[in-house]
Amino acid sequence: MQIFKVISALLDYPQEGVGKNEEELHKIIQSDQILSEENKQAMSQFLSEQCAYDLLDWQSDYDALFERGRNLSLLLFEHVHGESRDRGQAMVDLIAQYKEADLALDKNELPDYIPLFLEFLSTQDIDAAQAWLMDVSHILAVLATRLEERDSGYASLFNALLEISQATVDREEIRAAVSKEEADYTNEAIDKVWEDEAITFGGNATDGGACPSSSTDGKPTSQQSRSDEYAVNIMQPSSIAQQPQH
Repeated sequence: MQIFKVISALLDYPQEGVGKNEEELHKIIQSDQILSEENKQAMSQFLSEQCAYDLLDWQSDYDALFERGRNLSLLLFEHVHGESRDRGQAMVDLIAQYKEADLALDKNELPDYIPLFLEFLSTQDIDAAQAWLMDVSHILAVLATRLEERDSGYASLFNALLEISQATVDREEIRAAVSKEEADYTNEAIDKVWEDEAITFGGNATDGGACPSSSTDGKPTSQQSRSDEYAVNIMQPSSIAQQPQH
């Protein structure tokens, strides 16, 4: 599905290619057969607004949003396993799925980085893609809600993914929980995290070890958010075929 490639491009670190291909991206959004007109309009508006920015300003805003604090991590397994050793095995399992789909990873890429995950979903049929999205639907809903709290147009991308997933998520319950969260992106909050936690990593995620402390190419660091209060279990490959359809 091309819509996954569009959302991936918009969620990734801002690059010149998005602006150069704005018209084509709008066409893909508007021609999608699953999204509602409301979500199409919200995505197109976000695309237009971001492409109107100077690229450096867009990148600066992206850094301030996704690379400060923990609540807006674009690393899926941060929201499932935090920094536990279970994350390493989850990485290995996901990499195996990527290899089956002939999706090549750069040695510095973390497989649970959401834009990369969406590239993988673009290789799947709709039933499999919906099954994967349904399994992370609470993560998507929490991220969408936190972005809405910060009046960010990026929320439209997660709302679109939720609609494609066809998952039933209690957004009111999530909004109530998010409304009680303390801001984690202030200088004071970030300083407190570094004072309270001494985190070390060993091994390599692609070899089944723990995750590196940061990723390159401007992508979010692995020190970012985890939302352990929302229990999510990334499905094993064998469970996709057994996933009930909705």
